[in-house]
Amino acid sequence: MQILKFRLWGRTAFFKKPEVNTYLYFTYGNIHKVALLGLLGAVVGYSGYNQFDFKKRNHKEIKNEYPEFYERLACLKVAIEPTCEGAVINKKVQVFNNSVGYASKEMGGNLIVKEQWLENPSWNIYILIDNEEAEKVADYILNNKAVYQPYLGKNDHYANISEVELYEDCIKADKVEKINSLCFREEVVLSIPEQEWGNEEEAEEVFKYLESLPFALNKDTNLYEMKSFIYSNMNVEDIKSKDIYRVKNNNIFFF
Repeated sequence: MQILKFRLWGRTAFFKKPEVNTYLYFTYGNIHKVALLGLLGAVVGYSGYNQFDFKKRNHKEIKNEYPEFYERLACLKVAIEPTCEGAVINKKVQVFNNSVGYASKEMGGNLIVKEQWLENPSWNIYILIDNEEAEKVADYILNNKAVYQPYLGKNDHYANISEVELYEDCIKADKVEKINSLCFREEVVLSIPEQEWGNEEEAEEVFKYLESLPFALNKDTNLYEMKSFIYSNMNVEDIKSKDIYRVKNNNIFFF
């Protein structure tokens, strides 16, 4: 099986949490699958939410249930490997003015926006090349092509794609001792590695990152469907998933 790998990074990123927007807009701690598919859709030229909303407003009968990028790319099997230590990306609140005039009903039409941004985010992204859409995405990325500018969440945050590699003849992992990418929390049982007496200084520091992230769009509402994800250097006691591939020396979970 072929697997495409590339590094996705930028100076800042913002993956908006929809739950709170009264006084401060919060971000998810890592890129999620829906945002990643949107970025890949921009690369290959598929339309997004704005075009989809316009069609819904102007055409009562619309065949597509999702924005084009999701309609076409939801079939992709992807994996996300955080490259920041412990998957923890620093966040900072940014305050700026939106003075387009119609942004606020207050005097002067000026809206003060407060957003929580990720600083220097970076991930290794993996795509399983097992269908035509995956082949198309791989062709664009391997040949440094893009129809639209890819962003990390919104157009304030330019995305960089580098260190592109295509791995041939990748096989599923037989024995999984550790997972080196984000994984569904419900599908894995982890344990702390045993330490030999007297080797405490040489022992690897254990970390565990947990967050509920979007992994799909709901068919009826187009709202996020969520799952709990985990990323850790702890040992794997048991795992249910069969979609784990060996890429170089890493066990990568695809979803």
